[in-house]
Amino acid sequence: MKKTALLIIAAAGSIAAITAASAQTGPVAEACNDDIAKYCADKSHGTGEIRDCLEENKEKVTDACKTALETTGGGQGQGQGNQQ
Repeated sequence: MKKTALLIIAAAGSIAAITAASAQTGPVAEACNDDIAKYCADKSHGTGEIRDCLEENKEKVTDACKTALETTGGGQGQGQGNQQ
């Protein structure tokens, strides 16, 4: 019984994490959704890791994603993690 309860709790936590990650909104999240999945799937949302990853892969991302990166965020085109 305890093992089943632990599995249910773990599954609920995983679902909550997936829901939180997919709930990210904004120009970059929308324009770069496929690029995030392709290049930055292992990065955390809400920490600047996604933005930094996209900036590092800017030459590979879609044109729409590049435009969103260049027109939004910290210093526009510099990403949150690169602010001084």
